Amino acid sequence: MSKNISCRAAALIIKDDKLLFAKNINHPCYYLIGGGIEENETSEEAVIREIFEETGLKLEVDKLAMIQERFCEVEKQKRHEIAFFYLIKNTGSINIQDNTFTDQGTNETLHWLPVNNLEKFNIVPMFLRTKSFDNFGRIEHIIVKEY
Repeated sequence: MSKNISCRAAALIIKDDKLLFAKNINHPCYYLIGGGIEENETSEEAVIREIFEETGLKLEVDKLAMIQERFCEVEKQKRHEIAFFYLIKNTGSINIQDNTFTDQGTNETLHWLPVNNLEKFNIVPMFLRTKSFDNFGRIEHIIVKEY
């Protein structure tokens, strides 16, 4: 795969009408739990691995909800990022408190943000600010061109 194309997987963990985000003290925005897909790893395997690494929880995927193709520029290099967003099953075992540290230590914490007020927060990806979380009937394909 070209170094200018990347594949990621992200978790939509929803509980009590709140969506779980991470926040690093060195970055201004909140972001979903997730990360890069490793060689010989499916996007579903990657999101499960990332959830475990960042929260210590072994959760299950409910379904693939969205795929985003993002065309952006990083350090003057044009990039094409493909991200798979998975809705995670709420098994009742999700017991994460606000400001819980992730595997990144004291620099990164977890936060529950209300799905009905996401536009008030600095979150990435930005399309989540106006996303309805009421119905995930079909896979949504989102294309974002930033250049």
